[in-house]
Amino acid sequence: MSQESEHGKWTVSSSDESGDEQAEPEKPSTSLLQEAGREKTSVPQYPCSEARKAALKRKSSPLKFNNGDFPWDSAPAQKHKPAQQDLGWCLSSSDEEDNLQSQRRDRDGAAAVRQEEYCALKEVASRELALSHKSAEPSQSIPDAWDLLNGGNPFRFFLTKVKGIKTKYNSGALHIKDILSPLFGTLVSSVQFNYCIDVKWLVKQYPKEFRDKPLLIVHGEKRESKAALHEEAHPYKHVSLCQAKLDIAFGTHHTKMMMLCYEEGLRVVIHTSNLIEDDWYQKTQGIWISPLYPRLPPGTVGSAGESHTNFKSDLINYLMAYNSPTLNEWIDIIRKHDLSETRVYLLGSTPGRYQGNAKEQWGHLRLRKLLKEHATQVPSEDSWPVIGQFSSIGSMGADQSKWLCSEFRDSFAALGNGTKALGSHNVPIHLVYPTVDNVRQSLEGYPAGGSLPYSIQTAQKQLWLHAFFHKWSAEISGRSHAMPHIKTYMRVSPDFQKIAWFLVTRQVFYFFPFINYLAIVSSLHLIANLSKAAWGAFEKNGTQLMIRSYELGVLFLPSEFGLDTDYFHVKENMFSDEPASSFPVPYDLPPEKYGSKDHPWIWNIPYIKAPDTHGNMWVPK
Repeated sequence: MSQESEHGKWTVSSSDESGDEQAEPEKPSTSLLQEAGREKTSVPQYPCSEARKAALKRKSSPLKFNNGDFPWDSAPAQKHKPAQQDLGWCLSSSDEEDNLQSQRRDRDGAAAVRQEEYCALKEVASRELALSHKSAEPSQSIPDAWDLLNGGNPFRFFLTKVKGIKTKYNSGALHIKDILSPLFGTLVSSVQFNYCIDVKWLVKQYPKEFRDKPLLIVHGEKRESKAALHEEAHPYKHVSLCQAKLDIAFGTHHTKMMMLCYEEGLRVVIHTSNLIEDDWYQKTQGIWISPLYPRLPPGTVGSAGESHTNFKSDLINYLMAYNSPTLNEWIDIIRKHDLSETRVYLLGSTPGRYQGNAKEQWGHLRLRKLLKEHATQVPSEDSWPVIGQFSSIGSMGADQSKWLCSEFRDSFAALGNGTKALGSHNVPIHLVYPTVDNVRQSLEGYPAGGSLPYSIQTAQKQLWLHAFFHKWSAEISGRSHAMPHIKTYMRVSPDFQKIAWFLVTRQVFYFFPFINYLAIVSSLHLIANLSKAAWGAFEKNGTQLMIRSYELGVLFLPSEFGLDTDYFHVKENMFSDEPASSFPVPYDLPPEKYGSKDHPWIWNIPYIKAPDTHGNMWVPK
């Protein structure tokens, strides 16, 4: 198979299945006009965002880069938005007809340079892909996963396997099939909480001997997408569905959690991946896996089986917030198990408007409370930056004072009971979000941007935010070219060698100033993207916290891991036998600030002036 056809196979299909499920290799195109003309829209069989639909469309019908030529008549006209060119986000520099003639004059001279760049990118991609022709799924590596789970990883924090990177970087990683392996327990029933769900694919991830065990799927779909999900689940008699009620506009069910009930006990998994194949293929994702929780003796009542972090009661309270009789069975299961070995704090969000003490139960105020009560002050704490790393950004307001450097910083800068009064912090904030070149040079190429849904409409309104941005780089985990869908937050020392706390979550970075609210979204150490909708926002002069979405994440504090220091050391090598007190941050520190030519990835504008790793351009519509 030629290198070109090999890339085509990887681009068109992320399937790791063999035999009759493999897709045909992509046919190379000889003309961009022909490519655009014969383009076929591929519609996912599961509900997902417009950005993901665009990525799937471009994977199935790529637009090949060809010496700078472009089917201009099929490009979206945006004459009414001249600001887009000034912002400089597009490698394509816009679709303005006034610039068309000058672009064509420069094209021939630049074509050779672009072709050389494409060949270099292609060589890098083929070299990386050649390192691992094996699937990201497990094969004989499951015993290694068992050792990982029960070995010397006190944090129980893992990354997902990535296809196309060096084998050594997957040695400490897990695939969903590893998690569902019978080596982890004899499954009796399970529940999956998630946002984007491919039921057919999900069922196939379970071992054959467990594919008839009761499976409950908790989702947030409504109307047509709910009907589509029910139709997809109908052939599987062991699958039942539970709808999470979303009564506040624009709310989502972002929680990503599994609960696995075994004959031997119970396990809880909080992670950042959607239940679709693409999310377990070539993206950087995070997972927290609990110990195997044993059953309590019959007749045990009260607070038995509770951990020092109150994980058991917090998990029960989170499930009760769904107000769904369907989840009562799982609440009873949790009550009957001993969760005392849990060392992380649960941080969740559920939709609603909260006042009084209830405000501190969810969202960023919950984080503020935990950090005040259980974290420890450090010397010169105002010089310890807050780092936020995420894959989605919402509206943050007209300037930094509206939320980022007020509510958000006040909560994330809290550290012990001696924390300064609110509003007095001057703590630096570093935000990690992929650049256009990060996406272009990724394993997936431009379609990786379908999981980074930052829109031009939002970005144009908050240019001030981009001064906080830092590039994605993950050489330490071998994942610089695996775009992040993981969401993490931490408080790090000025020399980036120590961490006061670390949070993995599914929360999104959204802010909706037109109604002045912040909604918290969470899902593991992966609790949230950068959004008010995910973290919550004050209403009524700060007396009420409004949250739109369901989210869930876990917080790591040094005090829960028997350390005699007030911080974790940053692990210098994720795959070395460093002391247990060293935390495996999955990306490079310190993060590198955007340069003058760097721009954040924007999903809904074209990039046509430079090819990605598969030789394609990005035209979302």
